[in-house]
Amino acid sequence: MKDIQWKFLIMALLATASISFIGIAIAEKSIFGAVISLIILCGIMGFGFSQKKKYRNAQKS
Repeated sequence: MKDIQWKFLIMALLATASISFIGIAIAEKSIFGAVISLIILCGIMGFGFSQKKKYRNAQKS
C-alpha cells in the first residue's frame, strides 16, 4: 500500500468543500458567494494540478 500524500488529500478536500459552498450559495441565492467560491475552486484546482505536475516530473528524474 502506498503512503498517503497529505498535501494532495488536503487540496482535494478543499476543492470538494468549495464545490459544496457553491451549492450552498446558490441555494441561498447569493451570486457573490457563488462567484467567490468558484474563484477559490479554480485557484485550488490550478495549484493542485501544478503541484501534481511537479511531483510527477520529480518522480521521473
